[in-house]
Amino acid sequence: MVHLLKEAGMSEEMREIIKIAREVSRFTIRTMKEEGIGTGEFDFIHVVRHNPGITQKGIREILDLDKGACARRAASLEAKGYLIRKQDEKDKRVWKLYASAMAEHLKLSKVEIENVYYDWLVEGLNEEEKQQFYVLLQKLYVRNKAESKAGFPHIQDALKNHEKR
Repeated sequence: MVHLLKEAGMSEEMREIIKIAREVSRFTIRTMKEEGIGTGEFDFIHVVRHNPGITQKGIREILDLDKGACARRAASLEAKGYLIRKQDEKDKRVWKLYASAMAEHLKLSKVEIENVYYDWLVEGLNEEEKQQFYVLLQKLYVRNKAESKAGFPHIQDALKNHEKR
């Protein structure tokens, strides 16, 4: 496995970030399922929260869902109280979706679950290690966010160079 990672240009240490994120996600999804929300539904709510008044067509384009699946998921989430459907005032044929207070609470629940997990995870570090880790993590986050906002030009270049090898 280490050999394959080195061929791909990724060290085992860097893969640890991915492994931790997967476990946090797995735990969060399991916990949220106990509350009756699946991953696809959470993604759907996330899109609506970030795009208030979005139509089902808009959601389908973002999530790459077919018309029937999108309609079923919207109806299910509305019935569960996570979405509010309002008719467009200009075009009565169009219905817009909004997140309810329950959806906002759900976001906080997910963040809370993740925070508890990460708090537990760093309990194994002493204070000096935690501070070093947080400084480095913040540095990586700032670099990551800047790259994302720029449209990932450096990552795309790195990927093109990797493919040429």
